[in-house]
Amino acid sequence: MKTVQLTTEAFKQDIFDYTQEKEWKYKGTKPAIIDFYADWCGPCKMVAPVLEELAGEYKDSLTIYKVDTEVEQELAAVFGIQSIPTFLFIPMEGLPMLQPGALPKKAFQQVIAEHLLPSEAAAE
Repeated sequence: MKTVQLTTEAFKQDIFDYTQEKEWKYKGTKPAIIDFYADWCGPCKMVAPVLEELAGEYKDSLTIYKVDTEVEQELAAVFGIQSIPTFLFIPMEGLPMLQPGALPKKAFQQVIAEHLLPSEAAAE
């Protein structure tokens, strides 16, 4: 499984419709990471292969989306994205967590283990 390109409309349909709901209510069936990026962004390009690897490693338990902030400006504005890359970590329960900056693979794995898939990490 590869990362999934996400549009504003798909976000509203599959993740959360911020035009209809006041309180966060995740519509997805598994935890997710959303990468807010731009094609011209150097750090974004460095993180892209890491996200592809993670998408393959966690393909059954996690979805990784990519949002092009140049194209999906409304969505970037909704989350107040001011620097890229910025990552939105979405657990099944609770509120999403926003993390700006290029992260190493180990940092992603730690967030996944501690916040997105804690029951799987406990089972290992």
